Amino acid sequence: KETDILAAFRMTPQPGVPAEEAGAAVAAESSTGTWTTVWTDGLTSLDRYKGRCYDLEAVPGEENQYIAYVAYPLDLFEEGSVTNLFTSIVGNVFGFKALRALRLEDLRIPPAYSKTFQGPPHGIQVERDKLNKYGRP
Repeated sequence: KETDILAAFRMTPQPGVPAEEAGAAVAAESSTGTWTTVWTDGLTSLDRYKGRCYDLEAVPGEENQYIAYVAYPLDLFEEGSVTNLFTSIVGNVFGFKALRALRLEDLRIPPAYSKTFQGPPHGIQVERDKLNKYGRP
């Protein structure tokens, strides 16, 4: 959906772990919190919060490396919180045992979410003056 946050992860699965399974596990681990079934799963519907691995591409010239494309629904994130966004997406997934390597390559944030950020509390000019940085983003 155009309101989803999109992430591209470069991943190398452990030997014997299919790339499709690893991609799905990255999406689950970085959204609903676990790649395994937990008894509390039946208490609420997690479907609206689940990350989805919607595409998987082999990295040309690299053996057993893939780009996993994951879409996250906006309902998963607290509005206006960079900390919440990055903690959710990259906080725990890098220690995932099914992967030998994982790197976040790209992150696309839709306007519907970026508009929830208020910006610097004292205004951009105050921040530029403090940092002595002008004429650039």
